Amino acid sequence: MNIQSHSDLVPGPVREAVQGIIDCDIHPSMKSMADYLPFLSQRWQDHLRTYGAFTREPLTDTLAYPRMAPEISRADAWPPDGGTPGSDLPFMQKQHLDPMNVETGILIALRSRAPDQRNLQFGAALATAANNWQKSEWLEKDHRLRGSIIITHDYPEEAVKEIERCAADKSFVQILMPPRSMEPLGRRRYWPIYEAAAKNSLPIALHVGGTSGHPVTSSGWVSYYMEEHHSNVQAMEAFVTSIVLEGVFEAFPDLKIVLVEGGFAWVPSLCWRLDKHWQRLRSEVPHLKMAPSQYVKRNIWYTTQPLDEPERAIEFYLRATIRTGISTIRVTRLNRGYRSKIGTRSCASTLARFMVWARKCVTS
Repeated sequence: MNIQSHSDLVPGPVREAVQGIIDCDIHPSMKSMADYLPFLSQRWQDHLRTYGAFTREPLTDTLAYPRMAPEISRADAWPPDGGTPGSDLPFMQKQHLDPMNVETGILIALRSRAPDQRNLQFGAALATAANNWQKSEWLEKDHRLRGSIIITHDYPEEAVKEIERCAADKSFVQILMPPRSMEPLGRRRYWPIYEAAAKNSLPIALHVGGTSGHPVTSSGWVSYYMEEHHSNVQAMEAFVTSIVLEGVFEAFPDLKIVLVEGGFAWVPSLCWRLDKHWQRLRSEVPHLKMAPSQYVKRNIWYTTQPLDEPERAIEFYLRATIRTGISTIRVTRLNRGYRSKIGTRSCASTLARFMVWARKCVTS
């Protein structure tokens, strides 16, 4: 959410970045659902025109708590051609990819809302269309971009087919799922998706959001947008708990999960609590061969944005990584303050050197 004053909208000079970055969370957008029509069969074109796309929110085609900023976007992200933010590749190149020196940008296409469709068959067709649209309109037009395979996770049979269809195309580098789903994502109904991901050596990225049709909390609908916004973190915690305790990582030890835009300051306390319960209740989950935190360390990765910034933030994160082994942080858009602390070389290699040095300082 971005609420901007008029003073925020005054354009300033664009400073080109020296250090290259890997942006793991770029949101491409279509100008309207009509952009998908060339990629849909005649049956589903007719369906979209006649009935539209109905998601699991009752009687609405928007999110349960609409964002205050139009299209959930910065005011200066609207392209000059009048399209929606993220719908104009040349404008994205000029405003973001070029000046920020993005070496690799991973597309997270959310606006199709294919996973949220009530009609699962239409959702599967929409996912295929969205993937073909990514390929045609983005991946083939800028070599820096990589795609995420959109699937309908609550229709696992079709999800697996789509993974297999796209896996051979190396411009797709991960599978995209929302953390909010009809059931906890560790349940066995979703295991065919994890099996296909592991088989094709594709990580599964979970970007905050999704629509389950259920309230966002265990006790009902919340009063304020702020409550709903915070519940995205709770959904990530619920996902990690489910996928670990259900034994997904024991069945598929090579599976990699990437949590996108969900933060990671909450990971240490969750690991501590799960390990404590496992020590007392491990007989209930005999399929787990090691403590829950060990699976988290081995199989789960994180993007760096949004990064919670408490007082003495650097020390906090270093201690957290030392105590829980959170070393699998995918480097995305580090803010200016943190970039200045790790130099101007390649983000990934410099951050690794900085972490080794700083851990010695904190533990000494």
